[in-house]
Amino acid sequence: MLPEFNIAQAFGMLSFVLGILCFYQKDDQRLRIMMVVMNLNHALHFALLGATTACLSALLSVVRTGLSIKTRSRVIAYFFIAITLALGIYLADVWYDLFPILGTCIGTYALYCLSGIKMRLAFLCGALCWLTNNIIVGSIGGTLLETTLLMVNSYTIWRLYVLRKLKPYGNDVS
Repeated sequence: MLPEFNIAQAFGMLSFVLGILCFYQKDDQRLRIMMVVMNLNHALHFALLGATTACLSALLSVVRTGLSIKTRSRVIAYFFIAITLALGIYLADVWYDLFPILGTCIGTYALYCLSGIKMRLAFLCGALCWLTNNIIVGSIGGTLLETTLLMVNSYTIWRLYVLRKLKPYGNDVS
């Protein structure tokens, strides 16, 4: 049985579009800025679906991603991971509520501690957690988003890898 299409699903579809724009970016800073916008929209989407831990994870992602534009502090990364885990475990009603929490923790580590290809590989792992969550909560746009992001992000990783092979010295592609 397919979920009903309503205003919550409309915001999910908008997240779908924003996510594609986000992960198509080769520039890490542009990716972070687009991610802030996408996560704001995603938080509203999950709130309308009644998915509390996913909404919390998206809101924490807004703040942590916004801060990652200005700093790459591991201390801040670990702080956000600890808050995400503590609040997520506290709010989780069932074991599968932990998928967005895990996805957010992986994303936090990626944003603060990784760059280039390594960052995007971690995002692939986080996307698998979010895909699982989105299927479970019935998010049409979220499911399309994560499925597409797995493909778009994989393509961007390949583009960065090719770029690194073409310019093996003096690049910052990681």
